[in-house]
Amino acid sequence: MIVDSDAATLKSPSDSDSGFTLPEALVAVLVLTTGVIALASLFCLSIQANRAARATTVTTILAMQKIEQLRTLQWSFDHLGLPLTDTSTDVSVVPFGNGGAGLSASPPGSLQRNVSGYVDYLDANGNWVGSGAAGKGAVWVRRWSIEPLPADPDNTLILQVLVTRAPGSVGTGSGSVPRMPEEARLVSVRTRKTP
Repeated sequence: MIVDSDAATLKSPSDSDSGFTLPEALVAVLVLTTGVIALASLFCLSIQANRAARATTVTTILAMQKIEQLRTLQWSFDHLGLPLTDTSTDVSVVPFGNGGAGLSASPPGSLQRNVSGYVDYLDANGNWVGSGAAGKGAVWVRRWSIEPLPADPDNTLILQVLVTRAPGSVGTGSGSVPRMPEEARLVSVRTRKTP
């Protein structure tokens, strides 16, 4: 027997305090709820980061494809040492056609605005859907510029490709295309090899 000195009553060991009180239970629920909310917000941030990373990967691949397409065009010397330049392939259509600009110097601002012959449109999977005017289902706009290197304009070109969301597609406003975190811009230099 245990004697409680304050109340002068007898208590048995089975009457001792065991379990949680209501305030303790409420604090435990509050801590658990705070942890779950923190994990949920972290999960949402993770989803957003994964979407942005996927978009960056897609735009980089699309930019690399266009750089490689431009690099396949003829830019060399013939057997006499005269320069050969493709100035007629239209790389803004799929498959390539004739009547385009090839590796001709692009007009100024062809990366900032849509310039016929230096722009094409792609769907969410990177499939070509049009050029000139935005094709139906266009999610990505791909623009490129071709500029002769000022130090050696006859033999060296600077190729630039910019891939960003098409105006009006999900994730952008209408009007001009703002600089987006998931856009890709690649630059390559192409030099004629001497024979």
